[in-house]
Amino acid sequence: MTHSTFDDLFGRPRALIGMIHAGALPGTAHARDPIDAIVGRAVEEARIYRDAGFTALLLENMHDRPYLAGHVGPEIVAAMTTIAREILREVKLPLGIQVLAAANQEALAVALASGATFVRVEGFAFAHVADEGILEACAGPLLRYRRAIGAEHVKVFADIKKKHSSHAITADVSLAETAHAAEFFSADGVVVTGTATGSPALPEDVERVAGATVLPVLVGSGLTAENLAHYALAHGFVVGSSVKRNGHWANALDPAACGAVARAFEALLPK
Repeated sequence: MTHSTFDDLFGRPRALIGMIHAGALPGTAHARDPIDAIVGRAVEEARIYRDAGFTALLLENMHDRPYLAGHVGPEIVAAMTTIAREILREVKLPLGIQVLAAANQEALAVALASGATFVRVEGFAFAHVADEGILEACAGPLLRYRRAIGAEHVKVFADIKKKHSSHAITADVSLAETAHAAEFFSADGVVVTGTATGSPALPEDVERVAGATVLPVLVGSGLTAENLAHYALAHGFVVGSSVKRNGHWANALDPAACGAVARAFEALLPK
């Protein structure tokens, strides 16, 4: 994916992406609410992000913890598709899909069925040990599946040395080399994170990755209104925890915090 294609996807050279954490879905450990209530909250969060000035959205099943490794059942695919369709019916912003943990083919299926335009995936290049278990690299099967279902217009943004994981088995492979491998394996963009949800990425990591690949680089954790400018080389900014009440991912969105992040993002754009 070229930078001009990124521009075409998001309508501008940089994207501020608001994370929507769907409520616990049917069949998961913390599921309590009917699907209509889950959809309603997700759509309301999409409206808040849109009104604050965010330029894109990303839907994730974060509340489904503890996660399965590399796959989910049809009930999750059906629920995520329903939520995504309703978000897109209400809010005309580019929407991405992530299905935890590393249920990347399922995310592509949801994106295709709902009209979403990108997916965020785990374990694209190089195996690693996540808190769900060992995740094998998936680039080959994933992109063949994308071709098979006719979803090649759905862009794949790949986490590299992702959060909540041990990378001891690839300790001799640098972050920059991992980014280059993702590019070689035909990712459309790479995502740099900190060590955990809400933990900031190192600005120097983002700089190294930006220097190692021609792909768009996204920052995927720990972004705030105060630190956004530290990642000036990034093209995409995925924001979740810092715009929730008390800065915790599981809480409701704070419209004032959303507005502060959006203003910090606008300050990064060329005048």
